Amino acid sequence: MNGSTIESVARSASPAAPICVKRLSPDDLPAAGRWDAFVERCPEATFFHRAAWQRILSEVFGHRTHFLFAERAGVFEGVLPLAQVKSLLFGNSLVSLPFAVYGGIAASDAAAAAALEREAQALARQLGVAHLEFRNICPRHPEWPRQDLYVRFRKEIAPDVEANLLAIPRKQRAMVRKGIKNGLRSEIDQDAGRFFALYADNVHRHGTPAMPKRYFDALHEVFAEDCEVLTVVDAGGRPLSSVLSFYFRDEVLPYYAGDKPAARDLAANDFKYWELMRRSCERGLHVFDYGRSKQGTGSYSFKKNWGFEPQPLAYEYCLYRRDSIPQNNPANAKYRLLIDTWRRMPIGLANWLGPFIVRNLG
Repeated sequence: MNGSTIESVARSASPAAPICVKRLSPDDLPAAGRWDAFVERCPEATFFHRAAWQRILSEVFGHRTHFLFAERAGVFEGVLPLAQVKSLLFGNSLVSLPFAVYGGIAASDAAAAAALEREAQALARQLGVAHLEFRNICPRHPEWPRQDLYVRFRKEIAPDVEANLLAIPRKQRAMVRKGIKNGLRSEIDQDAGRFFALYADNVHRHGTPAMPKRYFDALHEVFAEDCEVLTVVDAGGRPLSSVLSFYFRDEVLPYYAGDKPAARDLAANDFKYWELMRRSCERGLHVFDYGRSKQGTGSYSFKKNWGFEPQPLAYEYCLYRRDSIPQNNPANAKYRLLIDTWRRMPIGLANWLGPFIVRNLG
């Protein structure tokens, strides 16, 4: 069925009209607006379902995108953002969504979800990928293989600033107060310059490649006021720690972060997240989404120490040309030598080489 025929069916259909699945064109701004309006009102949707990710994944990383949406009688009933990640090193996959902690289908009913899933599976077979990955929050297919490595941390923001401070467990609250006593302060940056310097240094110390700076510049440009950089500086104005956060509905999502080695002694990281929570409270937000962590890591322990409880994420896989779930993450023992080598690499070389590797990790 071609596009004009589908539109004709949608206009003349009854309330019981069939679901039609289409692809979002990057140049179709009206359709992108309707996509985002659906995402804004759909309870299953997240910040990572927004249409602008199509442009970012395509222009920054060169990935082929397939953003599917389901319509009934011309009305959006569901969305499924997908991108193909293909490399000799890490394989060929169709993912919803690369570089996102959440993804998968967001739909208003089961019929729309089923139609989107059928189209995604047909597309996966057509592209010849090894697997299809849905980064769901809640499980959809208990029979599919599932990645149980990741959890997320979320907590309500109290309407009173002091109540949020008192809700932080005593030990971490003491670290926040230490940061305050050290004369630290937070600043909202107008670009990603200071953030990137801290982020790139941080991931280099951990032995992992950095995303390209133009990725963060694109996030700042495309998502505008819904993407914000907060940087903590010492009493002399020197940057110590920084976080890039997303805003969606009534939530704040601190997503990328970086710091200097000195940040720990000055309690800059605890102060940083407290300042983000304080500012979010003052602007009337209701949820602090501390994001994804791998179980058993320092990040996992840090968030638990803040009083957040882990909630499992249901990353589900449909396997086509492989027998098991891929483990393309630093916890995989086979990458240990690469991580050790990366730590010893000069940071200038690492920042140049990193984007060529990280684009294929997703």
